[in-house]
Amino acid sequence: MMMWRHQNGFTYVIVMFAVAIASIMALRATESALTNERRAREDDLIEVGTAFRNAIRDYYEGTPGTFKEYPTTLKDMLDDVRTSTRHRELRRLYPDPITGQYSWGLVYAEDAKHIIGVYSLSTKSPLKVGGFSTMFANFAGAKTYRDWQFKYVPNQP
Repeated sequence: MMMWRHQNGFTYVIVMFAVAIASIMALRATESALTNERRAREDDLIEVGTAFRNAIRDYYEGTPGTFKEYPTTLKDMLDDVRTSTRHRELRRLYPDPITGQYSWGLVYAEDAKHIIGVYSLSTKSPLKVGGFSTMFANFAGAKTYRDWQFKYVPNQP
């Protein structure tokens, strides 16, 4: 009888150990999935930010005449009516992949009226801190996503 109780306790310890191992493995899998999702959102932010940057560039370069002008709102790029033929530098306004909101931080020209770029309003620290393309080399070592500014300045790479 005494042997039976001893074996019962040993089985209980083995089961608890197996549950602990399974819990740790599930936690690691969840962490990995969350990290992969965040990396994908960072890639999306670079893609969407580049689309905004390119739209600002196209709006600026498409200004008729010699005096070039940036947009004053993001919506200006949805339906550019400055010339006799309409242009759509952007097909739609994109949400920020990090925050999920349609709100963007805006980088203004010196006149504080015209938009030269956008950035995420997220204060989270990015996972990616290096290995950026030449266009985004200044993103290296950024403390937050707000530091990733997608802006167009003529005659700058």
